Amino acid sequence: MRLFFALWPPEETALALERWAAPLKGRCVPSGNIHMTLAFLGEADAAQACAAARRVQGAAFRLTIDEARHWEHNDIVWAGPRSVPAALQQLVESLQLELFKAGFILERRPFAAHLTLVRKAPPQPLPPLPPAQWPAEEFCLASSTPAGRGAVYRRVEGFPLA
Repeated sequence: MRLFFALWPPEETALALERWAAPLKGRCVPSGNIHMTLAFLGEADAAQACAAARRVQGAAFRLTIDEARHWEHNDIVWAGPRSVPAALQQLVESLQLELFKAGFILERRPFAAHLTLVRKAPPQPLPPLPPAQWPAEEFCLASSTPAGRGAVYRRVEGFPLA
């Protein structure tokens, strides 16, 4: 089972982002799959990952999505916060520390707060984003299963933020 930790926006935020991305060239990510990855584990034990996540100390925060860009190195259009809230950065650092203590090997690249909206996207003009924000009150462990031209994500367990 391929596992990752993520924040999921409320349905109305995800739908607004999906509508924004729909006219763009490339493969639009369906609203139900729009998320912000906090840590990617790959093939891993869910019980061990959940045990580590229960030790994470994190505060709830409001996440504003106010920037959209194209990354040429992996051909995606993404949206994210212009400024990463301190509580989000602290959540990621606490999660990474607890996962490290539990023996997980994580990617070494720095955290990039983003939501992938379009895959296989060529460079193109991007329209202004609609107002998009949400109160981040929990993070979750999710699984990814390949399906057709994408993946099916399933929530495994949620972890509330204080």
